[in-house]
Amino acid sequence: MDTGEAEPCDLVTVPARQGLEAVDILRLRHDVGPVLHDREGDTLGFIVPPGTAQGWDLPGSACIQTFGGSGCGAQPPVTGSGWLVPPGGTAAEATEPERLRAALSEAVRLLAVVDRCEPR
Repeated sequence: MDTGEAEPCDLVTVPARQGLEAVDILRLRHDVGPVLHDREGDTLGFIVPPGTAQGWDLPGSACIQTFGGSGCGAQPPVTGSGWLVPPGGTAAEATEPERLRAALSEAVRLLAVVDRCEPR
């Protein structure tokens, strides 16, 4: 029975460009959980299991506790955001933190290569 209350979870936010690369990497290699985007398109937020924020220390990202995951239904847990990857549209209820960390690190490296190759 759905009481309308969302489950606690944590949210890792990153710049949108890095986050979009990480979503692609995760989709190719692993499962990706629900992903939020802000309305301005500046950041993406990955739903991760509760407790992740306590040990999260990846530069260029932030992790906070929120309420969401599979219990949040169609309503994003953060005001002013929408779903890039909605709950129920994924095989995972949350993205596994170590896989997310690896995908974000790889995304930074890939984007640095792309930036070096672009003509100025």
